[in-house]
Amino acid sequence: MTIAPPVLLAASHGTSDPAGRRAVASLVSAVAERRRDLTVVGAFVDVQQPDVPTALETLADGTPAVIVPLLLSSGYHVHVDLAEAADEATRSSPPRPVVVTSALGPDARLARILAQRLAAAGIRDEDSVVLAAAGSSDSGAVEDCRVMGSMLAAELGRPVTVGFLSAAEPRIEQAVERARTESPDRRVVIASYLLAPGYFQSLVHRAGGDVVTDPLLIDGQAPPWELVDVVIDRFVRLCDERFTEAYQGGRANATTW
Repeated sequence: MTIAPPVLLAASHGTSDPAGRRAVASLVSAVAERRRDLTVVGAFVDVQQPDVPTALETLADGTPAVIVPLLLSSGYHVHVDLAEAADEATRSSPPRPVVVTSALGPDARLARILAQRLAAAGIRDEDSVVLAAAGSSDSGAVEDCRVMGSMLAAELGRPVTVGFLSAAEPRIEQAVERARTESPDRRVVIASYLLAPGYFQSLVHRAGGDVVTDPLLIDGQAPPWELVDVVIDRFVRLCDERFTEAYQGGRANATTW
């Protein structure tokens, strides 16, 4: 018997910015186009609708789903909001098997996209580079961003300083000022480690850098194939793990999809 694969539910943060909305929608569409054998559904953690519980309720009874957070680090939204939505769906009547993957980052493929954005912005050999991350009160999410900074440094072959827009230190303005103080004759280039245009991207532009890159997604451009790969990879890996658990004596509640 052929068992239908679970639904891939792509859950982004949500934004009121029209360009950001279009950019994220283009990523969900690109994932659906790449994997036409899957049902791909978009949902949001905040700001936009449908939220994740509502999107899950639209699926046929009992249909399993894998939530892929379109988020760059595994902070509160992954560990609490999405985890709670998955748990609630799993305990519903009839039960719906739902699991949550890790966030999109850190991942070396994202470092390659960041390097491409820096090249497009005209980075020079002598420039200082600061990676601008959203920030989180979750220490694991902050560490994810620092790892991403190390990955970008390896990709570029030069040092990269990480600065945060909120909740974590150093703040992006402090990181830019420190880079400028340490190398006053060099430009400071900020690599935006944000998924899409929006309010946070506007904060990056106000952080004092000489050059600011576009985020990973650019409105009006096709999503980077590497980013599409990361989304699909998160889905496939978790499905593979669940199969392994079910057929090789893993957790008792493993789901055979």
